[in-house]
Order: sequence, then structure tokens, then C-alpha cells
Amino acid sequence: MRGPGARARTPGARTARRRDRRVYTRSHPVLFALLAATRRRPVVRLGRTVLVHGTDACRQALTRLPLDRTAAGTTGGAARELSGGGALFDEEGRGHRGARRSLAEDLGTAGTERLRPVWQEILARRLAPLADGREVETAALARELAGATVCALLGTAGDPAAVARAAADAAAAAVRDHLPGPRRPGTARAAARATARLEELLRERTGGAAEGAGAADGAGTPDGAGTPEGTGAALRAVLAVAAVATTAAALPRAVAWCADAGLWEQAADPAARETLVDELLRVTAPSPVLPRRAAAPGTLDGCPVRSGDRLVLVARHAVGAHRDAPGCPAPAPAAVARLVFGAGPHTCPGARLARTQLADLLAALAPYRPVVVRARADRRAALPGWRTLTVRPGPAPSTPRRRMHRDEEGSTHPNGVHGGNGVHGGNDRNGEAP
Repeated sequence: MRGPGARARTPGARTARRRDRRVYTRSHPVLFALLAATRRRPVVRLGRTVLVHGTDACRQALTRLPLDRTAAGTTGGAARELSGGGALFDEEGRGHRGARRSLAEDLGTAGTERLRPVWQEILARRLAPLADGREVETAALARELAGATVCALLGTAGDPAAVARAAADAAAAAVRDHLPGPRRPGTARAAARATARLEELLRERTGGAAEGAGAADGAGTPDGAGTPEGTGAALRAVLAVAAVATTAAALPRAVAWCADAGLWEQAADPAARETLVDELLRVTAPSPVLPRRAAAPGTLDGCPVRSGDRLVLVARHAVGAHRDAPGCPAPAPAAVARLVFGAGPHTCPGARLARTQLADLLAALAPYRPVVVRARADRRAALPGWRTLTVRPGPAPSTPRRRMHRDEEGSTHPNGVHGGNGVHGGNDRNGEAP
């Protein structure tokens, strides 16, 4: 990777980083302080907890170390509590493998293209006020986009806004019950209520991708038949929670980075946009921490790991999000940037969808060069993000003006007119072209 501070010292990048830090310090201050204090070492042991900050150590933990992804205190454990044992997080079960195959198909190239019109309509409608010089609230846009995409993916007729709210509430309650620091009483009950509400919203189905998830869950039978009652509905709820939480966190933060760091020119360039998308997802790291538990002894960067140790994989640090600002001239290697989506057989199946959504959002915003006018961190969200992030059109990009010469017949000078005889008709002192 690049050296410390690479591309991070420009005024725009410093402004962007100061703003982005607020989503951590306002919503998860205890966790952020703990991780920042230990990040100088690739692997740090604190009792039975192992903090993994290094790039190679994080990849090794995901690909070589046996993990119990459904244990208490892990992402899978939180999901299992929400779902009552959803097979998507059953590491050993054939239902897990079948569900992931179904998701891979639904979220692959063809599946993403089928879903694309859903969010493109929302972008066109929500961003239309920018053409009139008016403001747009991007956090609300991201939540609507996430809810509508989930409903289309799962084939449900539920209201996208209501689905997004219920999924966000379930995610917040579940994640906060597993993070360090003070916990609000009743978070488990709150998570159960939010999940029940979400399952109810997703119950009315229209077909499509949801059928695939149900079949995988129930070994080929509809809606999880042959598995514990409600597993199919619970699996759909877990997928909705994951999709809404990450989308609502990532998109507004990426917009703020582009606005503050002056990245709209790269966003407007189709040749540079794909790289910029990877860089923005790297630096925002929508899921900055991946909690896991070791299922067998091993070693990470020379640090012994015992079976049952809790692993905290700090994806934010592993990809250099805290150090290297995003940009296309010197991007991080794709293998590093995409580590925010995991690695190995359990790489996030929604990675392609996430990249495509962000690319479409940047392409739609780039002509307006938006600037941030208001931002408020979401103190209760599952993942660090903005509760509101309002933008308005920025100044139009300036076009360099070339100074004309006397031998250019009939050319127009910025300060006057050159006639055909080469006589200057303006006043050079009143305005030099750059």
C-alpha cells in the first residue's frame, strides 16, 4: 500500500476527512477511540479479544482461519438472533450454500441490470431539484433507494419507505447490543419488535428474487417449507437489514467526500468513475468492523489465536481508510480496496450491486458539482452514517481561457477583438486570461 498520508494532505481531503470522522465520533465514540488507540499494530490481543488492523492479517483471518460466524457477538450471531436461525448464516449447512448461490445469481451482472431501473427512477426524481438550483437531501434519497431495491430484490409489495425504516431500526438495535460501550436497556426486545415489523412488511410477495431465497432456505420447497416455521420470512428480513444498513451508510458519505475533496471531475469521467467508486467504498468502509470468532487455533501476523477467541477485523484500517484519501491518480490495489466486502468464499454477494448504485449516483450528481450545506450524523444507526446530508449545486467548473496572439487572424481576445490586420482592440491591463 501507499505510505502514510499519501494523497491525504490536500486542503479538500483534510476537510473531507474531518467531516467523515464525525460519523464515528458522534455515533460510536467508545468503539472509535478504542480502535484508533490500537491501530498502529497489525494485531493486538486484549484478553480473549483479538483486534486485527493489518491488511494481510485481516485477509488471512477471512480466508485461512476457521471461523464460527454464528457465535454470539459476531455479525452472524446478531443475524441469527434476528432471524431465529436463518440458513444464510449456517456456515456448514446446504441451505447456506444454496442461499448464497441464489443470491449470487440475483445480485450478479444480469440481476443488477434487472434491478437498475428501480434506483435510476429514484435518482432522476430525487435529484431533479438540483437543475433548478435547489437543495437535495441525500440521506433520505439513500434510504428510499435502499428500501425500493430491497423490495424489488425480494419480490415484495411492501412500502419501500416503511421497509427501510423497519430494517434500519432492526439493524440499530441488533448491532448496538453487540458493540463495546454503554447499552440501552431493552435493545434485544427492540430488535425483536423491529424484525417482526419488517417480516410483516415483507410478507406480501410478488415473486422474483424472494422465491429463490425461500427455495434455498427450504431445500427446494416454497417459503422455507421443511425448515423451522418462519425461516424463509426471517431470511428475507436479514437480507433487508444488511442491504438497507450498508446502502444508507455508504452513499451519503461518498457524496460528502466528493463534495469536500473536489472529486466531481473524476466522478464525471466514465473512464475514472469505476476506480473512484472502489476508492470511495474503501475510504468510507460502510461496515468498518467485522466481528468474528475463531473456531480453531491459528496465528495472525505472529499473534497466536485460540479457539473461541473473539476477532474484531477492523476493515477500515485494513484498507487504509483512516490514512489514504480516495482518488484515481494513485488508487489502492483492487484486492485491498475490495477487502471492505470481505474475502474468500464469504465475500459479500452484494458488492457488485453496491458499486453499480454508487456509480450511478455519482454520474447523476457530477454535472451539478454539489456542495454540502448541512450534515448531521446519525447517532443511533447500526453503521456510521449521516442522518441528514443536504447538498446544493456548486459553482460551474471554470474553463481555462487561452490568451490570444496578434498573429491569430479574426480571433476574439478576452479583452477585445483582433481584426484581420492583427490590430488589438482591447486593454490587456483589465483582465489577463489565465
